Amino acid sequence: MTGDWRGDRIGAALRGENPTVLRRLESGFAVIGDVQFLPGYSVLLIDEPSVQRLSDLPRAKRLAFLSDMDRLGEAVERACRQMDPDFRRVNLEILGNTDPFLHAHVWPRFAWEPAELVGKPVWLYPRERWSAEQYRLGSQHEGLRDAIGSELDRLPSTD
Repeated sequence: MTGDWRGDRIGAALRGENPTVLRRLESGFAVIGDVQFLPGYSVLLIDEPSVQRLSDLPRAKRLAFLSDMDRLGEAVERACRQMDPDFRRVNLEILGNTDPFLHAHVWPRFAWEPAELVGKPVWLYPRERWSAEQYRLGSQHEGLRDAIGSELDRLPSTD
């Protein structure tokens, strides 16, 4: 997974060049995260690169984004529950502190996480988890990608 698509994730998704895209949803793109130290980590990207905040959207598109976030969260939950008996829950976050475009993080949480982190935000995980080769998205995650995508297909959209 290399290339310049990371510098323009939404534009690359719109052009069909973002390899992390799982599905096109009503308001944007469901993508699997670049890092998988919590297997199933996914992100909902808005389909308008200039939109920075949820409040920048008209109400109908805002509700569509929140509905898509819910749908992606449920798909990740279903896929992770089937793949790992230690699955606990999904955390949903819209932060906007780093990337200048609206997006939502979908973090699966597991009972096997370190005791000092299991009940805390994922952002407290050590930096090496975010960059270690063993957690980088790759071909070993194809089954997980397929499972989340299949669950998205099963869940009704807001259309």
